[in-house]
Amino acid sequence: MPFYHRMGTIPPKRHTQFRRPDGGLFREQVMGTKGFSGIQSILYHRHAPAEITKARLLSACKPAYEPQGALRHRHIRTNSLQRQGDAVAGRQYVLGNEDLIIGVANVSEAMDYYYRNGDGDELLFVHEGTGKVETMYGALRYRPGDYIVLPIGTIYRIIPDTDTESGAEAGVESGVEAGAEGTVTSVKNVRNKFLVVETNSWITAPKRYRNEHGQLLENSPYCERDIRVPEVLETFAEPGEVEVRIKKDGYLHSHVLSHHPLDVVGWDGFLYPWILNIQDFEPITGRIHMPPPIHQTFEGNQFVICSFCPRMYDYHPLAIPAPYYHSNVDSDEVLYYVKGNFGSRKGIEEGSITIHPAGIPHGPHPGKAEESIGKKETSELAVMIDTFRPLHVVEGIQGAEDPNYAYSWVTQIRSPDASSARDQ
Repeated sequence: MPFYHRMGTIPPKRHTQFRRPDGGLFREQVMGTKGFSGIQSILYHRHAPAEITKARLLSACKPAYEPQGALRHRHIRTNSLQRQGDAVAGRQYVLGNEDLIIGVANVSEAMDYYYRNGDGDELLFVHEGTGKVETMYGALRYRPGDYIVLPIGTIYRIIPDTDTESGAEAGVESGVEAGAEGTVTSVKNVRNKFLVVETNSWITAPKRYRNEHGQLLENSPYCERDIRVPEVLETFAEPGEVEVRIKKDGYLHSHVLSHHPLDVVGWDGFLYPWILNIQDFEPITGRIHMPPPIHQTFEGNQFVICSFCPRMYDYHPLAIPAPYYHSNVDSDEVLYYVKGNFGSRKGIEEGSITIHPAGIPHGPHPGKAEESIGKKETSELAVMIDTFRPLHVVEGIQGAEDPNYAYSWVTQIRSPDASSARDQ
C-alpha cells in the first residue's frame, strides 16, 4: 500500500547536485511506474546503477502448460512437489495465464546472488519460516503469515534464518564448523515455504478501500499501521563483482556488476517493498453469509487476492455459515489452504491448492452445509486468488494431483477409467 516514505540521506531538492564526501556525485535513479505518471521513488547510489561488466542469457523460464483437457475442478497437493533451492530457484509453478503465474517455493538455502523481476510485481506469502529480505530500499524481516510485496524492478535476495545444533542431534546440514571448545555444531536452514504470485502488472490495496488521496478508509479491513516498510537501509560500499539475475519476457538473464547493487545511501517516494501479515487483516462479518469480495486484500490487473481468516460466523438465527453454491461465470478461483479446518471442504490438507474454473458451479462438499449450522466461528486460514482470464495448469505437476477431486461432490467417489485418461 504505497504512502510516502524516506530512508537514509537525500538532497533537499530532487534532480540537483548531491555530492559524495570525495566531491563526486551520487547517482540519482528514478524508479517509476506507468512511464513517469505512476508512483515512483528516487534512489541515490554510490555507483551508476547501469554499470555492468558482463551480461549473459541463462535460460528460458516461462512455464509450459498442459494440453487442454476436460473442464473440471482440480486439487493439487503442493506438499508433494519436491523441488527445493533458494527463493527463486526453488519455485515450482502450478498455474498461470497472460497476467500472472502462481506457484510455491520450498526454500532450503539462501540466495548467493541478487534478483529482480523486470516484468511486474511479485507477492510472496510466507506459509512457513522466518528470515530476511535484503532489498535496494532496505531490509525487512519476515515471519509466517506475511504477504511480502516486491515492486517491479526491485533488486533483492532472501536469506532464511538458520538454526545451530550440537553434535549428532543436528538435522540436515548446510555447513559444519567447530564450536568454541572444539565441539562440532551444525548450521541448518529453517524450513521456509512460500506461495508465489508473479505478475506483469502491479499489486496494491483495492480502490474501494481508499479515498481520493490513496489513504485507507475507516471501513478497510487493514490500515497503514498494519503495514511494515523497510526497517534499516543497508549500504554496501566494498568493491567486488556481484551478480544480479533478471527475469524478463520469459527468460532469465545474468548481469555482473562491478559494485554491490545495494549501494543506496538514501531514497524517498511511494514505490518500495512492504509487508502485511494476514493476521492483521480484520474480517468483515454479517448476519448472513457474506460473498468472497469482503475478503479481498489486494488487486492487480485482471486478478484479485483475498484472505480467509479466523472469524465469527454469521449470526442470523437461521444462518447457514457454509458458502452457498455459486458459479464463477467470469473468473477462475484458486484457494491455497494455509491452516485450520476449511469448513466447506473434505480431503484438503495444509498446502493444498484447489482450482475452480469459470463456467461451472461449485460449493460445499456433501454434508458440509448441514454440519456448519449452529457453529459460531471458524479458525481457517487460506489465500484466494481470482483471475478474470482463464488459468492453465503447468505441465509436470500431475503427480501431485488428486484425480478424484472433480467427483468429490457425489456420495460415491469413482476413479477415472483409462479410456478417459486424456481428459484428466
